[in-house]
Amino acid sequence: MPAHPGISARVGWCRSILTTMGCEADQATSSVVFRDVTKSFGDLEVLGGVTLDVRRGEVLALLGPSGGGKSTLLRLVNGLEIRDGGSLTVLDTDIPLGEPAARPADPFWTDLRRRIGFVFQAFHLYPHKTALENIALAPVEVNGQSVDAARERARTLLERVDLANKADAYPRHLSGGQQQRVAIARALAMDPEILLFDEPTSALDPEMSAEVIEVLRDLAARHDRTLMVVTHEYGFAREAADRAAFLEDGCILEVGPARQVLEAPEHPRAKAFFQRVL
Repeated sequence: MPAHPGISARVGWCRSILTTMGCEADQATSSVVFRDVTKSFGDLEVLGGVTLDVRRGEVLALLGPSGGGKSTLLRLVNGLEIRDGGSLTVLDTDIPLGEPAARPADPFWTDLRRRIGFVFQAFHLYPHKTALENIALAPVEVNGQSVDAARERARTLLERVDLANKADAYPRHLSGGQQQRVAIARALAMDPEILLFDEPTSALDPEMSAEVIEVLRDLAARHDRTLMVVTHEYGFAREAADRAAFLEDGCILEVGPARQVLEAPEHPRAKAFFQRVL
């Protein structure tokens, strides 16, 4: 791959790739719209000019080598990170530039994050609360839902992730796969329009990963919300994602139907990567 001497050069280079591939969509049909988005951490450039439309109701898998910018792209959507340049629109809302640390209590982000669920690699469950209490907390504290209504909804979601018998269990009594399924149910409790998954199975062994993948397959099959999934579970991406985007060195090198990107990629770097890992 050629070297990229600076952000401005990479923005043009990334844009030329996507224009050639014809992957821009009508913004009215998109949940998330990235345009020439750049992001650096100090001297390390992580995103070099990303342009991408994430369509409403689709499952988009973000694939590629570690350090390619996938997780950073995901974290920009709900303000855990703020881009350096370019434009970003989430759920028809233009995202401003600024420091994310100054925004936790900002009404702008509070309102937008009600509509976005995030499931991390680490489960981030409250250790002193039961599975049911973890799920019911945000609807009560953030949305002002009654405790009874939130708990009823939590029980329904525990059934959905096949954990109805674990409502009163604390995280320390749950396996990793069970904790991640509780984390997914917690995200669903806010009824988000977008669900973000940052390598949700990377901390799990194969058996526990399979439990979580089954839940993701169920979510993907419903098409009732937009899913963006950073994953190295290529079987899931091939079978459950509508589209896949391949990122390397902060640029999207290929985007298209998931099966096509995985089985018949066009970009040389994507070809080499999937030949090596599949």
